[in-house]
Amino acid sequence: MEEKIIKTQVKEIFTKTKLPGCDWVINQYVGCGHNCSYCYARFISRWKGYGEWGSWIEVKVNAPELVKSKFVKGKVFMSSVSDAYQPIEKEIKLTRKILENMDKNVELSILTKSDLVLRDIDLLKDFKNVEVGFTINSFSDEEKNLFEPDSPTNEDRIKAMKSLKKSGIKTYAFISPIIPDLVNIEEIINKTRDFADYYWFEILNLRGAGRGFTELLEKEYPENYKTMRDRDLFTQYIDELKNTIQKSGVKIKGIEIH
Repeated sequence: MEEKIIKTQVKEIFTKTKLPGCDWVINQYVGCGHNCSYCYARFISRWKGYGEWGSWIEVKVNAPELVKSKFVKGKVFMSSVSDAYQPIEKEIKLTRKILENMDKNVELSILTKSDLVLRDIDLLKDFKNVEVGFTINSFSDEEKNLFEPDSPTNEDRIKAMKSLKKSGIKTYAFISPIIPDLVNIEEIINKTRDFADYYWFEILNLRGAGRGFTELLEKEYPENYKTMRDRDLFTQYIDELKNTIQKSGVKIKGIEIH
């Protein structure tokens, strides 16, 4: 799907947030070309009026000017309702322009699914306190086509994390969305533990993913869906998951269970 690009001007670009571990959020884009079917940000469509989620991307064209000489105290998260390195960033370079202009004393945390972030290693190195996280899961082939059709592969994300770490940039792994028996936690940890400074783990938020995704999961993966819905099965799965994570010995920032 080719998204409609909507260019806007905004008054502020740093927004206070209650997201765990962060104080501010910056969303230079709203909407995302990765087209993840479980995206929690699709509720934004109710207020934007641009059409169905995934059919448009809002581009805040004056964001680079708004970050100039602007210092905010606390951790800044990029981004919560988009991916700073989604496909259109390759051409528009809005994220790169923001990094060029941003005060390098800002404590910045970027979360992405894209290896395009490697393009900006030169700018990331200028920051005194920066980290880059990658959303990683076990989706491949059929699952990826259903759940994350237009995002880079997990293999490319892991390779990018390794490259950033070798460049001296702090990295983390955001293991999400965890769906019973579709995401292999132990395998992901083994593939990333040598270059991930710490980990976040998040169980799929069925309510946040929306009715469309819930119906898709029930239709295509009924047993996995059943584990998510059945209280006893879900409790057993969570206990086993926590045990696996704790035994791994990696640094854990949080385990989000919705």
